[in-house]
Amino acid sequence: MNRMPVCSSNIRYIGYDPESKILELEFHSGSIYQYYEAPENIYQSIMRSASKGSYFHNYTKSRHSYRQVR
Repeated sequence: MNRMPVCSSNIRYIGYDPESKILELEFHSGSIYQYYEAPENIYQSIMRSASKGSYFHNYTKSRHSYRQVR
């Protein structure tokens, strides 16, 4: 999965795999999380959002199952 660097005080990279519907976030802390069954419009919206951390917290974090990869 290719991840794109983003301007965020909390998030370093964001990636998305449309085939598996996995949204992947790497935080400045070094932790990486994968969120499952995330529709592509969530990825597109978070990438367009002025505050990626706020968007993630409000629309993704508690709505999708996830696992910590690192």
